[in-house]
Amino acid sequence: MKILVISGAFPPMPIAESGHTLHLCQQMASQGVDVQLLTSRGAVTDGLPFIVHPIMRDWSWRDLPRFVRFVKRCAPHAILMIYIVHIYNDHPMITFAPTICKFALPGIRFVTQFENPMSVRVNTWSRVTRIIKKIAKGCVGGEGVDYEFSTLLRDSDRLIVLCGQHEARLVNLRPAAAQKCVLIPPPPTLKVLEGRNGGPRHAGRELLNVKSDDFVLMYFGYIYGSKGLETLLPAFRLVRGRGRNARLVIAGGMPAHLREHGVQYLKDLKELATALGIDNDIIWTGQWDWDKDIESLYLHAADVCILPFDFGVAMNNSTLAAAAAHGLPIISTRGEILEQFFLHGENVFLCPPRDPEALATAIQMLMDQAELRRRLGAGALKLADEWFSWERAVERTLAALNPRQ
Repeated sequence: MKILVISGAFPPMPIAESGHTLHLCQQMASQGVDVQLLTSRGAVTDGLPFIVHPIMRDWSWRDLPRFVRFVKRCAPHAILMIYIVHIYNDHPMITFAPTICKFALPGIRFVTQFENPMSVRVNTWSRVTRIIKKIAKGCVGGEGVDYEFSTLLRDSDRLIVLCGQHEARLVNLRPAAAQKCVLIPPPPTLKVLEGRNGGPRHAGRELLNVKSDDFVLMYFGYIYGSKGLETLLPAFRLVRGRGRNARLVIAGGMPAHLREHGVQYLKDLKELATALGIDNDIIWTGQWDWDKDIESLYLHAADVCILPFDFGVAMNNSTLAAAAAHGLPIISTRGEILEQFFLHGENVFLCPPRDPEALATAIQMLMDQAELRRRLGAGALKLADEWFSWERAVERTLAALNPRQ
């Protein structure tokens, strides 16, 4: 079976969707699938078990003829498009992809995987872009064409969503989408190193330069607003102020699409740490290269993973999947909607978002109660096995791409 994967993001681009695309393609290729990836210029091409075609310039209207020619030449059995607005430069061309591909290859199976159904930044469109989009809408038939996602919801055969909140938004826009949605949360986008005999833990702690008796709290993931770091820092100050021997590791860097504002945001966080008097107890790892196994060493080095999201934990959080796969006890936050997969005190410890005092109390409870940490770690591993397994994710993805399903 030949599958064409379309993604505007691929290594070395430092963004979550790059890792998701890479690992998904690798895992499908390991199952004997002929994977062809269409992506942006500058992408890595060597040493991979699938073929990468880094030919797209900016995913704008000028790339449309190139896009159509490639799809015809590739002639896959099915197409999977990884979609989130910013990896296509906020341009609407790609939101007509299922219709374009079905015109080029009549009868082709087209599946859109929504990494996040974020709103399109219409204010970035030029006048020419708006005019051509209006013409394109008329050409494909106005009925069922959504303003944000054009024909993605109408003409995709399946819609892969990463969490329940994403599905709810798509169904709200187009109720018929409910019949197309398939839930496939993202597995860890890293190589999970075996932790036998404490080797990776020892190596990770050496890498971070923490002592054997230090209790290591770790935030893991990209750094930007809404991740809850403004809550974590004052919570950590409360923990340290109560005499607890803990170190905080903030493992991650800034995603590519937010780099312009991210530099100042990171500077502000470090200034906050200094103002709180905790800067000497924090380790900032910065961003690592995409082809290193360093992430797993960091996670093995930790005692507790803290993901204090401003809007609550959800199944689409790939950092949660990574921590769960390492059997780490996880502290996170309860948003307005909590998916049924999360069980407080069993596979995650939940506290209110944006509440440093509640977060500090949760941290202290886990530091003091080894049995609670053990139970949460075991529950996290069970959650990872059921929902964050690459084996299951690939099985569900291939089923969505199968025309007979």
